[in-house]
Amino acid sequence: MTYKILLPQEIMQEGREYLESRGYELITGSGMEEEDIIRDIPDCDGIIVRLSVMSDRVFNAAKKLKVVARHGAGYDTVDLASAKRHGVTVLNAPLANSMSVAELAIFYMLHCSRHFRLVQEKMLEDYYWAKLRTPKVELDGKTLGLIGVGNIGSRVAIKALHGFNMKVIAFDPYKSQEQVPEGVRLIDDVAQIFRESDFVSLHCPATAETHDFVGEQQFSMMKPTAYFINTARGKLVDENALYHALSTHAIAGAGVDVLKTEPFDPADPLFALSNIVIGPHIGAATKEATDRASLHSAIGVDEVLSGKKASWPVPGF
Repeated sequence: MTYKILLPQEIMQEGREYLESRGYELITGSGMEEEDIIRDIPDCDGIIVRLSVMSDRVFNAAKKLKVVARHGAGYDTVDLASAKRHGVTVLNAPLANSMSVAELAIFYMLHCSRHFRLVQEKMLEDYYWAKLRTPKVELDGKTLGLIGVGNIGSRVAIKALHGFNMKVIAFDPYKSQEQVPEGVRLIDDVAQIFRESDFVSLHCPATAETHDFVGEQQFSMMKPTAYFINTARGKLVDENALYHALSTHAIAGAGVDVLKTEPFDPADPLFALSNIVIGPHIGAATKEATDRASLHSAIGVDEVLSGKKASWPVPGF
């Protein structure tokens, strides 16, 4: 029997070749929206999803589905409860993009440390004001506070420690001191991260527990000279509280790769501020990370459908 794998969006050649060489039939989807997938999925045994949402309606339509592979680390776009009810295994690719996202977190820290958005806005209008009067600091010797020390957070910690001579403290209730990189000081009280850090960087998944995890209370704890970095998920942050903290200069600035509404709303007031840099969720968008995600997703699909133990199951599966 030939298994059919639905691809609502294209995957990279490495993933295609891996599956095709093992006899899978790859089905090019008619689109990436919910109705497109509902139309395409009834006869498919597996699906590799990038931006598409795997809702309860999709699972209800997927009569033969055995495995969902998320083309990346996050899995908040998959209805996990529905997947369990339907007996579908859910996988992700937690190692595929960790280097790319970690590099981007460092990029945002550097961008913020030089107030580069404000520098760019002002340098043609007043060169010397932009050069001499915009506040700028080094990363060297500063304290980086990490919320989450998994694959990505650990890479950020190592780069900060050894590349920029930073002090790194971290909060992660699922890690012990022995499980974090050498040189990272694990802290039990998350409030201490916000109070002591010059840069606070989020590296945790979006769950019911972490929704709006950072809000007015957390921003009020931060130093007025501190910067907030989010390359994880927009759902983690109360954006009204972030706007207030930035517009009142309660914190010095922010670098975010994610917002709650994606694609972005041009009317979002955050875009009018000069002390924030915003990217369109590009942490995993490098060639290397995309190639790895396609291959790891393909490997995961094959493992499940061939009866092997999955290398990267989502927790609970």
